Amino acid sequence: MKIKTSRMEALKMIISSQELGSQEEVLKALAKEGFTLTQATLSRDLKQLKVAKAASMNGKYVYVLPNETMYKRISSPLSANEMLQTPGFLSINFSGNMGVIKTRPGYASSIAYNIDNGALTTILGTIAGDDTIFIVKKDGVTEEQVLEGLKGIIPNI
Repeated sequence: MKIKTSRMEALKMIISSQELGSQEEVLKALAKEGFTLTQATLSRDLKQLKVAKAASMNGKYVYVLPNETMYKRISSPLSANEMLQTPGFLSINFSGNMGVIKTRPGYASSIAYNIDNGALTTILGTIAGDDTIFIVKKDGVTEEQVLEGLKGIIPNI
């Protein structure tokens, strides 16, 4: 099961960082990352991730992750392996009892999942997009307390 999890993470990173318009292009990109699979397996993976096709800025139809029809693509993407070894956290800012965490594209949902399942007593919950996480801190909790709790979940915070 670890292989599938790694493959799915690599697939999300590849789709998030490249404009790929066919399953053949996706299979080639996955092969570059060390994942050899059949078209049928890729098709099941794409269905499980709810990947769709949407028009890119140049009018070409490309694969996108859910709710990302106008996805912000980076111009010189890292390989999926490099992305998986790089911390996704970029910044955090607070306003009142709310906070916004900025991440690298594709990292927000996994970081938010870790926050929600990290047994933090300082945060009520999260809402994640592709590169942004909205957090709500509990009443009476300081920003420093939230940051201290997040240090165990987010490397390099």
